Amino acid sequence: MAEVRTLPVPDGLEGERVDAALARLFGFSRTKAADLAADGQVTLDGDVVGKSARVSAGQWLEVVMPGEPVAVQIVPEVVAGLRVVLDDDDVVVVDKPVGVAAHPSPGWTGPTVVGGLAGAGYRVSTSGAAERQGVVHRLDVGTSGLMVVAKSERAYTSLKRQFKERTVEKIYHAMVQGVMDPLRGTIDAPIDRHPQHEWRWAVVAEGKPSVTHYDTLEAFRHASLLEIHLETGRTHQIRVHTSAMRHPCVGDLTYGADPVLSKRLGLGRQWLHATRLGFEHPGTGAWVELSSTYPADLQTALDIISQG
Repeated sequence: MAEVRTLPVPDGLEGERVDAALARLFGFSRTKAADLAADGQVTLDGDVVGKSARVSAGQWLEVVMPGEPVAVQIVPEVVAGLRVVLDDDDVVVVDKPVGVAAHPSPGWTGPTVVGGLAGAGYRVSTSGAAERQGVVHRLDVGTSGLMVVAKSERAYTSLKRQFKERTVEKIYHAMVQGVMDPLRGTIDAPIDRHPQHEWRWAVVAEGKPSVTHYDTLEAFRHASLLEIHLETGRTHQIRVHTSAMRHPCVGDLTYGADPVLSKRLGLGRQWLHATRLGFEHPGTGAWVELSSTYPADLQTALDIISQG
């Protein structure tokens, strides 16, 4: 069965031709990339495109890969903006900047948290698949904020259990379009891959149980600032649930955000930040709670929207 790879177009490839973007993202020759497009093996946001189509940042590029898949490895690297906020024998908690993946994956050539930690000399747990050792949860590439990585084997086991039992406190702040009704509530709707668009997720009747609790912190003219507590941790959960309520995260063009508003606010990604993280320390048993302030792009957008 052919391998299909899907990933968002990074800001640095804005306006590039499809064949050039494929060559840079996947290491193809321009000729190979052009051949794949000519054979109908490349889609952009679900539409088959030719080699000369232009890509935009945030669009989803999908390609049916030729030949055998290549093993993914962790490459030590320097990751700009990756800040360590807690480090001990068991865990390391980082404040992840936008544009950084949690771990390597097929088709992703950008920076990763595990690569950045390796490049900075951190040793993490050897548990888990080779490309994501120590990773017990993930944040989307376009979502910033707090993420914990296990350094010891006991930490990996403990944190995986805590996430499975839903005892970890995961608090996000999200700016969504419009005003939620009611202002405080719970979205309990199953999530699975979108039936027509494999690169997206959606509320699907037969999907996995997904529960999001939200509270409106402040309502503005065109948007609202929410505090969100995730009870479950599905891929794109907040983005899918708010979009299903017809209040997508501002800047989230994949899930229906207004591109005009996104541009006015200078956003190149969804307004979503993992602002607080709490868990039982695997070594001491003490409750650990950490917080993160908004990065510059989100703070600027909030300042603009608050002025009307």
